[in-house]
Amino acid sequence: MKRSEINRHIENSIEFFREMNFQLPPWAYWTSEEWTRKKGSCKEVYENMLGWDLTDFGSGDFLRQGLILFTLRNGNLQKDHKPYAEKIMIVEEFQETPMHFHWNKMEDIINRGGGNLIIELFGSSNSEELSNQPFSVRVDGVERTCVPGEKVILTPGESICLYQGLYHRFYGEPGKGKVLVGEVSTVNDDTSDNRFLNTVGRFPKIEEDEVPNYLLASDYTNFL
Repeated sequence: MKRSEINRHIENSIEFFREMNFQLPPWAYWTSEEWTRKKGSCKEVYENMLGWDLTDFGSGDFLRQGLILFTLRNGNLQKDHKPYAEKIMIVEEFQETPMHFHWNKMEDIINRGGGNLIIELFGSSNSEELSNQPFSVRVDGVERTCVPGEKVILTPGESICLYQGLYHRFYGEPGKGKVLVGEVSTVNDDTSDNRFLNTVGRFPKIEEDEVPNYLLASDYTNFL
């Protein structure tokens, strides 16, 4: 992805967060120069990969297959005692996050407002393929039995609990508008805890056609 494209998507996301009255922490808006000056006091932020995260999963088409998110808090079981994480995401209409599961992370996905979020679900087999067996999930604490490939539609205010090994992909329902999506989970590690059904690129290769207006979490090692 081009840095200019990333800058534009982040600017659009900031505007949507404001429309939805969702406030980010002050360091969400720091320049790379501010990060450099304040690096010594921000160890938790850059070591635990808090902040902006944007990917097109290697598709080359962000609005078809991509995701922008902001990690608000995250633990690091090797360095601290915080066992939880929280993210806020923006999902466009029919913008897909591909089918995947997590080996370690358990998460609640929450529709915080805007349109509807569609989540397609499969159990996983012992060989980590899609299972053809029914399975159970909890939507706002209410258990339901699902068939393989079932689509659960979350309207604003609804949430679903996704346990380890449960395959899921999600996208915004066409015609309903972009979705503000929350995630509350156990500690998150996007470098090693994502099992995608098909091989994708989790972090984008960036063409630096302009300077970054905002650093991505994946930028910290290069810019700080």
